[in-house]
This record gives sequence, structure tokens and C-alpha cells, in this order.
Amino acid sequence: MSTPERSRHPLLWVPTGYFTMALGYIMLTSVTAIMFKNLGMNNGDAAAYSSMLILAYTIKPLFAPIVEMYRTKKFFVLCTQALVGIGFAAAALAMGMPNWMALMLPLFWVMSFIGATQDIASDGVYVTSLDTRAQSLYCGVQSLSWNIGPIVASGLLVYLSGKLHVEVFHHDPKVFGPDWMDAWRVIFFIVAAIIVLMALWHVRVMPEGARAENTPTSLRGAGAILWDSFVTFFQKRDVWKMVAFALLFRVSIGLLEKIGPFFMVDAASKGGLGLSNEQLGIVYGTYGLVAVLLGSLLGGMYVAKRGLKRVLFVLCCAVNIPNATFLAMAILLPTSTLAITAGVVIEKFFFGFGSVGFMIYLMQQLAPGKYTTTHYAFGTGLMGLCNMITGVVSGHLQEMMGYVGYFVFVMVATIPSFLATWFAPFHHDDGMGGDSYANESSVAEATGVAPPESATHRAA
Repeated sequence: MSTPERSRHPLLWVPTGYFTMALGYIMLTSVTAIMFKNLGMNNGDAAAYSSMLILAYTIKPLFAPIVEMYRTKKFFVLCTQALVGIGFAAAALAMGMPNWMALMLPLFWVMSFIGATQDIASDGVYVTSLDTRAQSLYCGVQSLSWNIGPIVASGLLVYLSGKLHVEVFHHDPKVFGPDWMDAWRVIFFIVAAIIVLMALWHVRVMPEGARAENTPTSLRGAGAILWDSFVTFFQKRDVWKMVAFALLFRVSIGLLEKIGPFFMVDAASKGGLGLSNEQLGIVYGTYGLVAVLLGSLLGGMYVAKRGLKRVLFVLCCAVNIPNATFLAMAILLPTSTLAITAGVVIEKFFFGFGSVGFMIYLMQQLAPGKYTTTHYAFGTGLMGLCNMITGVVSGHLQEMMGYVGYFVFVMVATIPSFLATWFAPFHHDDGMGGDSYANESSVAEATGVAPPESATHRAA
């Protein structure tokens, strides 16, 4: 029996879909770094191991056509969510076994490819089920919901790991080593349960997602479509400017994603703030949560009111404000929880506010064309490449430079993101109307790229 359309309102599946996507992604590519550090790894190895798991998210355009080939996008979302949930439960069971790292790393590697497929399918449902105006309207909700995932994973669950480590398993919170396995095993079981429950919810409320034109019927056909999607992607007008934007806009986020939490928990003797897992979780999971929610909502409203083209550079500035916050904290080394919390609130608010622009740009300017889902995956894959490269080198650079020197380096390294944003092209409607969208047909004729699907087609 089919689900009534009225039960498929975007507010029923957009928030939970993007939260689930983000929870799995952040647990694999970010929280694992904290876990590895708790287990006794140095900053360089902990950041590198977790960052290597981003590879699947980087190359996901290579298997994006398969999502178009079999069944529906919703089918892939449900299957991948269930498998990721089971994977976290398997990781919890593997932890503590002989040679557990040899078991866990390949398992995480497989889960990352499943999670990347989930991203493709979830984005495909969003892009093909909503028209351009609805994408803008709900992008604030989408970004907000995605950003809840990192706060829950890096905040609430990290806090819970510390509480379990001390109060349930009665281990010393200042000592990093194998004793932390007990707490992290419980955390992984919790994550598994959440993701499986979300999959069951989406069975009921998520739309199927529109099929792409010329859907392949074989792997050979999928390969041909993948090649055609590459060709048409690079035929887009000003494609290299869009590639530069997708690759560079989030450089600062990639450089801070692993090192920020390390800075918070490292002792003052190492240049850190000396927080416990519980304190880190409270700061990120309460005040940081409120800040990112508020920032995402206001960012979405700001873009919807003024149009992305007019405000994109402002959003780039917002994303990079946290760089100065971390540098100030590294220089001053505040011991006051209030001061540290203020720094995190500034970071999360402006991160949430500015990140809205990145996702809307990919949807409205980079993705439209014959292969909307695959081209959107190209954009998020470039983002993943940026996060992987910056994450792999970040820990080793920090160990070489110290925290103050590293945060100065981050500020300098983000200069290209401002240039890429300033020159980012707009050739499609940004939700405010204008001549660019009216001239889309002539652009398509000049580039060989079909215009975006109509609202009627996307809602089908």
C-alpha cells in the first residue's frame, strides 16, 4: 500500500534524513579520531586514520549511476541506513577482540562506502522531489538538520563516553589507553540503534525520488552514463570556477575538524585547553547545538530573503570566522568554562550560518542539468576530497607547528576560499528570479547541458 502524499511532507523526512546521514558520516570520519586519541594514538595518526575514511565520500560520483540504475533512491536510502546501523553494532562487538584494530579499520572502510551511497541517494531524493524554490525554502532545515548530526556525535555522544568511562566503568579520565574501549562500545551500540530506527521511520515518510533520464539497465550502461555525466559536467559553463568553489570553500572546516577537539582535550602543557570528554561534550552538545541551530536557520532565511548571489561572499566570511576564534583561544589558553563556551558558540553559529550557502550553491548552480543527482555528487565529492586531504595532514602539521602556529597557518590557508567564492559563477536561478535563469536555454545550447528538470518532473 503506497504512502499518502500528504504524509510525505518535507518536514517529515528532510530533517531526519540529513540528521541520519550526518550522524553516520561524523561518527566515521570525525568522532573516530577522538576515540583513537582516547585509545592512546598521537594526533597525527588519529587524524590520518579517521580522515582516510573520507575517501569513499570523495569518489562517490564513480558509483552514483548505480543508484539511478536499480530500484528507487528511497530503496537505496533504506538499505544503506540499515547496513550502516548494523555496521556500528558489529564494530562494538569487534572492539576488544584480539587484533581489534585489524578488524575495525576494514569494517569502517566498508561502512564508509555504504554511507557514501546513502549520501548519494538521500541527496537524490531531496534534489528530485523538490523544485528550486522548495530547495531554497528547506535548505535551511536541511543544513540545520545535518549540523545537528555533528553536535550529537561530537558533543552529546562524546560527553556520554566520558561519563560512562568514569562513572560506570570507573576508569581514570586523564589516562588514554585500552580502558576507553568499554565506553566506546556502548556508544557504538547507541548509534546503531538510532540509525536503524531512522531507517524504519523513513520507510513510512520518505518519497521515492524521481528517476533520471535514460536510467541504465546494466553495468555497461551505467559506465556509459557515468562517462556521459563526466563529459556533460565539464561542458558546463565556467565549470572550473565551480570546481574551485566546491573544493576550496570548506578548507578551514577541513583543517579544524580534527584539530579543534584535540585542542580542547589536550593538556595545557601541550598547548591545549585540558577539557575532559564530558566537558567537551557539554560545550559542544548544549551551547554549541543552540548556536549551530540558530546560525543555520538565520542563514537559510538570509539566503531566501536576499538571494544566494548577493550574499555568498558574506557567507564565506562567516565560515572562516572560527579561524580567529581558535587562534585567540590558543594564545590566551582560557581556563574559564564561560570563555571556552563563548569561543565554541561563535564557531558553531558562524559555521551553521555560512555553510548554508555551500549546499545551496551546489544544488542551484553546479547540479542542474541532465544528471542532477550525479553532478550534485561530484560537488559533494570535491568537498570530501578537501576534507580528506586537509584531515590527513592536519594532525601531523599541528604536531610540527604547535597549536598557535597551526591556527595561524589555517588563517593563511583559507585565502584561496575567498577568491574562489568571489569568482563563483551564477548561471541558474537562485530563487530570486532574474535574467540568468531566463537565459538558461541559450546556455544549455552553448554547452550541451540540458536545463534543470521542471518542478512538475521533480515532484513526480
